[in-house]
Amino acid sequence: MMKTLDKYQKYSYSASETSPSITDTQTKYQEYVRLKAKVEVLQHSQRNLLGEDLAQMNTTELEQLENQLETALRNIRSTKTQFMLDQLDDLYNRETVLVETNNALRSKLEETNNSKVPATLSLEAGGPNIHYTHFPPHSEGLFHPSGVNSNLQIGYSPTGSDDDVNVDASSLNMHGFVSGWML
Repeated sequence: MMKTLDKYQKYSYSASETSPSITDTQTKYQEYVRLKAKVEVLQHSQRNLLGEDLAQMNTTELEQLENQLETALRNIRSTKTQFMLDQLDDLYNRETVLVETNNALRSKLEETNNSKVPATLSLEAGGPNIHYTHFPPHSEGLFHPSGVNSNLQIGYSPTGSDDDVNVDASSLNMHGFVSGWML
């Protein structure tokens, strides 16, 4: 008898636990209806914010929508401004670090050169103190003037004569260049 009662209790309680109760089903359905209504309201609000379905709204609803848009725009602008200020602060800090590094490198360069060459290139001191070696221009035939003044001659032919370089004005294209196949 005890075994039978134990089996009965085991099957009856396990069956009630596995099958959903009526109240649980009703609460889930009510939650579904509530969430569905909330989704519809949010979709309607989104359409209004995008400028759709505005003809159905009265003046107070339009004013509320305008206030929502202004608040959102103000928040966006303040966020963007804060982001830009943070970037500016980071750039200022990087500038400070780079200036300090530059000064340290400049002093190290001055120490290594033992004042042989001035390392400072300040414009207040008369500009850079760098000496350039001037080489004489070489005229080895890089440019051969032709008989026509309206063309541009590019190239160099050390073995060719001046007659090979001169081109008839009728063979020039509209930009003054000689086509490669005509040479």
